[in-house]
Amino acid sequence: MNAPLDAAVAPHVLTHTENGICRLTLNRGDRYNPLSRAMITALQSEVTGIGADSAIRCVVLAAEGKGFCAGHDLKELRAHPDLAWQQELFSACNALMVSLTTLPQPVIARVHGIATAAGCQLVSMCDLAVAADTARFALPGVNVGVFCTTPAVGVARNVARKRVMEMLLTGEPIDATTALAWGLVNRVVPEAELDAAIAVLTRVILAKSARLIAQGKRAFYRQVELGLGQAYDFAGGVMACSLLDADAHEGIDAFVEKRPPKWSD
Repeated sequence: MNAPLDAAVAPHVLTHTENGICRLTLNRGDRYNPLSRAMITALQSEVTGIGADSAIRCVVLAAEGKGFCAGHDLKELRAHPDLAWQQELFSACNALMVSLTTLPQPVIARVHGIATAAGCQLVSMCDLAVAADTARFALPGVNVGVFCTTPAVGVARNVARKRVMEMLLTGEPIDATTALAWGLVNRVVPEAELDAAIAVLTRVILAKSARLIAQGKRAFYRQVELGLGQAYDFAGGVMACSLLDADAHEGIDAFVEKRPPKWSD
């Protein structure tokens, strides 16, 4: 009988790809999958590889154990009191978060249990999120003397400012229903139905043009940070160019002819 794999040498992220969908699973469930330096490195490596793989059409970000992600590894943070190490860690984490938005493929967070601090940030930086009805979300850094400054960057781009400030100033968790109402997640379902709910979204996404989705995702994240006039100028240029694309010709013709489109990819 084979001995169980030591947690210290088990991969931080498990990867499974099937039918164009890549499932990345955080694999430190015994500790609520903290975003340690090793976890960040492993996840960034997977994201980078996915971005270069045109066969992957959609990404699902899941987690082992009782919760999605508890944020940074506080024990690791305390073990490295030097400023240079801390700055390098947060630089790497920030780059990972941004890379989820620059990834050509849509990313769907599959959230169960807790998603706190940088774990809540991780949910906010995914394109879509489906949560179990028992999930909880929090920015609780204030409770341990570390304000959740970087997690707030992502969460504030999903949730209204006063809602985010409530989370930051109190450190109190919100339930999944509140997260849905506030715009942090797209769907809330019983935990046993998480995969089915995500499958509905992935089926719809896989039926679209992968090239169009990649272009649209890239344009969305660029324009949303611009001023109103600049955003319209940029988006108008993208729309004009996209109408010259073969997939736009095919999509419009298929709509007019009342038939399914045949995308170039």
